[in-house]
Amino acid sequence: MKRTFFIFHGTEGHPRIHWLGWLRDKLVDHGHEVLSPQFPSPPIVPSKIDEWHAVFSDFSHRMDENSVIIGHSLGGLFALRVLEAIECKVHTVAVVASPVGIKPIQNYPREIAFCGYKFDWVKIRKGSSSFLAFYGDDDPYVSIGNGELVAEMLNAKLEIVANAGHFNTDTGYTEFELLWERLKPLIEKQ
Repeated sequence: MKRTFFIFHGTEGHPRIHWLGWLRDKLVDHGHEVLSPQFPSPPIVPSKIDEWHAVFSDFSHRMDENSVIIGHSLGGLFALRVLEAIECKVHTVAVVASPVGIKPIQNYPREIAFCGYKFDWVKIRKGSSSFLAFYGDDDPYVSIGNGELVAEMLNAKLEIVANAGHFNTDTGYTEFELLWERLKPLIEKQ
């Protein structure tokens, strides 16, 4: 089955940073459509969620029950906000190293300014058939408590990855094989 994958980068990111470009290429090679918006993300002045929704509005009509959303860092938080806003249900959402308000979060003031941390967990749960959650046991930016909350609120299996840090190039994440393994059943399902 051909699916549409949405890949959301994090703060100060872009669609090919870290492992995102690698994953995009693998998905395209397997015949899937991949939409990777470039969100505004200046390093000093925080972007606002309305700016990200404005960019996403050009892509949102492509979302349906077969879609998969993958969000890294602030992109995962944005994925949750998308589920609060859309009317359709998607197939799967993968949240990777995303802050949801549990301190310590290194950039807490910047990220709370982005959109706050009050979530409509019931609407989010109803917005996807399944959830995946990946957090590093040594993430210097986002504490593991964020992953524990995501797993609890979304009935997701929390995958705590040793020495993954923030799943970025600083910790060697130019590829993300564990995520690929978890996505393969969706990709290979006919």
